[in-house]
Amino acid sequence: MDIAFNINPNGMEGLGATLSSLIRHCSNNAKLNLWFLCSDLEMKDKDNINQLLTQESFKGSKQFIDFDAKEHFGHLRSLHGDWTAYGRLLIPKLISSDRVLYLDTDLIVLADVLALQEIDFSEKVLAAVYGAPVEVTLDKDFFISRLKWSSKIGYFNSGVLLFNLIKWREGNYDALIKDLMDKYPDALISHDQTLLNAVAKGEFMHLSPNYNLTWYAGSKRPDNSEAAILHFVGSPKPWDFLGKWLHKGYAVWVQYHAPFWNAQYGRLTTHKLYRSWKIRRSILKHLKNRL
Repeated sequence: MDIAFNINPNGMEGLGATLSSLIRHCSNNAKLNLWFLCSDLEMKDKDNINQLLTQESFKGSKQFIDFDAKEHFGHLRSLHGDWTAYGRLLIPKLISSDRVLYLDTDLIVLADVLALQEIDFSEKVLAAVYGAPVEVTLDKDFFISRLKWSSKIGYFNSGVLLFNLIKWREGNYDALIKDLMDKYPDALISHDQTLLNAVAKGEFMHLSPNYNLTWYAGSKRPDNSEAAILHFVGSPKPWDFLGKWLHKGYAVWVQYHAPFWNAQYGRLTTHKLYRSWKIRRSILKHLKNRL
């Protein structure tokens, strides 16, 4: 089974626990082919990933693919000056398999992902957990006013996404994505997620909600999550500034956070200070609620 990650240095701290949990809960990790799409990742980061996989007794295959996020997507709306999130749109070009499971780096994978390898797409190009109708999303104006969608069309979070690459190539979805990027470079509120929902047009295979259970800071653990994929959505995340005290998922996350990984990526850095400043309102809100 092919599984893709899309990472840059800023995503490394969360990646460790995602990988460890994925491997530990897979019934046969020798069947996993891991693909790491890397934007500005240094060799030492790749070495740390290799060390973690060895430490977790990973027996499958892995491959690192470098790409320049700004070169490919610098004309689009960025996330605080970063275009890495769009990298998952390169999966159909870079991976020749029939299907690929994409995973974000802020997940704890308690489910056996091999259960997804034989899922019937029912001719859909994507499979994801249904999130909400577009009328309640950040992208609502784009979909309803500019694309003229019905407000009730379904929308998904792209943190856990199964690609049907046979259908993708048959439908030339790369061209559809390019057309949308050219037409609306400044209107992509949720970046790649906006584009993926736009080409799906609500016609995606609905996965069980357990494959993308959102867990917000300050909220209790989601119900029936023992064999699920937990998604730390929003901010602060368990590894952010004060996350240990503000996120109720910290105790779960830290079970999969290897000591050597913490030594490499748990230090206070300029990026962490910058991120803390950008999410300061969320931190203060949760701190106030906690106190």
